Amino acid sequence: MMILRSSPASPFGRKVRIAAAVLGLDGQIDVRATDLDSESDSIRVENPLGKIPALVLENGTAYYDSRVIVEYLDHLAGGGRIIPRGEARFETLRLQALCDGILDACLMLVYENRFRPEDKRVSAWTDRQGGKVARGMAALEASPPPLDAVPDVGQISLACLLGYRDLRFAGTWRKEYPRLLAWHDKFDAQVPSFAATKISP
Repeated sequence: MMILRSSPASPFGRKVRIAAAVLGLDGQIDVRATDLDSESDSIRVENPLGKIPALVLENGTAYYDSRVIVEYLDHLAGGGRIIPRGEARFETLRLQALCDGILDACLMLVYENRFRPEDKRVSAWTDRQGGKVARGMAALEASPPPLDAVPDVGQISLACLLGYRDLRFAGTWRKEYPRLLAWHDKFDAQVPSFAATKISP
C-alpha cells in the first residue's frame, strides 16, 4: 500500500486525497499524519525538503510535491482522467498553477502571523502576498472554470483553494466572489471526497 504523508489542514494534501478518491485509488493509500516541527519525523528522509504532501510507494520511492503526485495517480488510473491529454492539458495545468500560486501566498500570510512576532512583521511583504491573492481570486471570479463530471486537477485545486480560504481566513471570500461561491457549492454537492476531507477551523 502507498503511504501519503500529509496533515489534515494541508490544502495540497487535500488535493491529493480528493484526486485519489476521484480516481478510485483512495483504498490503495494509507494517509499518515506528519509532524513538520519534529526533526525525528521521517518526512525529512522521504522528502529532503521536509514538506508535505509526499507519496511513498511500496518500493520506498517518494514523490513530491502535489503536482507530481496527482500526475502519478492519474498515470496509475490509466492516464487522461484528471489531467487531460492534448491541448486541454495545458488549460488544466494553468488553472492548477494559478490556484497553487494563490495557495502559496495564503500560506505565506498564515506563516507570517503564526511564526513571526507582530513587531517583526513587514507590511510590504504581507501586502505583496495579499496582492497575489486578490488578483488571482479576481481572475477566477471573472471566469470560473467549468466543472466536469469527473473533475480535473485544476478544478480540484480550485476547490481546495476555496476550502483553505474558509479554513484559515474565515470564509471572507464568500461575499466578494459570488460566482466562485456558486461554483464551490456545485463542486461540494458533486464530489463526496470534498466534504470527507473538510476539517473545522
